[in-house]
Amino acid sequence: MTELRRRGGDADQASDKETDGEDRLGLLGDGEGEGEAFSKADTPELAPSSDSDNTPQCLNKALEGLPPRWKNYWIRGVLSLAMISGFFFIIYMGPITLILVVMTVQIKCFQEIITIGYRVYHSYELPWFRTLSWYFLVCVNYFFYGETVADYFGALVQREEPLQFLARYHRFISFALYLAGFCMFVLSLVKKHYRLQFYMFAWTHVTLLIVVTQSHLVIQNLFEGMIWFIVPISIVICNDIFAYLFGFFFGRTPLIKLSPKKTWEGFIGGYFATVVFGFILAYLLSQFQYFVCPVGYNSETYSFTVKCEPSDIFVIQEYTLPVILQNALRMKTVHLYPFQIHSIFLSSFGSLIGPFGGFFASGFKRAFKIKDFANTIPGHGGIMDRFDCQYLMATFTHVYIASFIRGPNPSKVLQLLLVLQPEQQLSIFHTLHSHLREHGILPPAGQAQ
Repeated sequence: MTELRRRGGDADQASDKETDGEDRLGLLGDGEGEGEAFSKADTPELAPSSDSDNTPQCLNKALEGLPPRWKNYWIRGVLSLAMISGFFFIIYMGPITLILVVMTVQIKCFQEIITIGYRVYHSYELPWFRTLSWYFLVCVNYFFYGETVADYFGALVQREEPLQFLARYHRFISFALYLAGFCMFVLSLVKKHYRLQFYMFAWTHVTLLIVVTQSHLVIQNLFEGMIWFIVPISIVICNDIFAYLFGFFFGRTPLIKLSPKKTWEGFIGGYFATVVFGFILAYLLSQFQYFVCPVGYNSETYSFTVKCEPSDIFVIQEYTLPVILQNALRMKTVHLYPFQIHSIFLSSFGSLIGPFGGFFASGFKRAFKIKDFANTIPGHGGIMDRFDCQYLMATFTHVYIASFIRGPNPSKVLQLLLVLQPEQQLSIFHTLHSHLREHGILPPAGQAQ
């Protein structure tokens, strides 16, 4: 930061006062030395984050005397098992608990990223950055979760008059809230730091795009059935564990410069282990309605329901094997759940493309010279360090469902019908009744009893 201030001082003597502070971040440059100025000054020197060891004392004492590499291995392993156990408990608690956990993780990830920006921004003593960042988080969450409530809780909305008003004007209210924040940002602009303030405004919005939008997609996947929530998340966790294990024991060949500890051996071994894991997990979960049925809301009991007639992808079907496999396995057909085949594509993405979310996060941390986003979890870093790949996986799962899985949803159609006026509902009833008669599903009018 001393170097940046020195640059700011030099620029202040050579240029107009209005550019003060912008040169300190290397945002301006002229002439021959511009490229060099950018390379040295576009990365602010942050005060190092707290690297204090927050490992539980009992664990530190038990591992005392081990080499650092093996000590870190055991710390990561023990805490990974603890987190996986917690994940199972959360699943047991049901959909509402999962939604609350997703919201909590989203807020924590947002806080970790915004804190990095705030440490740059605070050094210039400019107002409102952190306040406006959290305000925009509230606005965006209000928009997304309001959409979810309108989609999945239509019957409840129709019963409560205040909710009817909020649902009817939801998008207008959301836009008005955002517009208020936008105006507050404009009013907060300080003459000598315009470019820096717009830089931080963009920082906030990119963070919202990465964190809030993706977490909303996680919840959308959950409502399609808990299996679409559990399997993708478990695939990423499994890949992370097995890639670490294969790399720890067999890793020799570096994979990418952004993450020097990542190896080709870990990458390839993690892929095959994850595909097998995803295939088995898909088989186990496909047998239970609790996991495969879309999450619905019962307006009579005011509770979530997960009961349904499983769709075709969760019903055992017979498949003919290719000739090569027939000769190798000595069988012509196999019985599988179609979802097991889908799990192969999910596992492949989570193992081959998902890690690039982690590489992206590694590049981000290197740009700001930090080891981890935070030190929330001993041996693992911050919450964002654990969920950098999950957000990319959530987006792929949502797109995959929309492209290859999802069909018309009768419950959503019914909710839309319930919103209509009685005469409109009656008109649709007569139209549907005539249509069913024409196609022979209902008997002709003369034969009806």
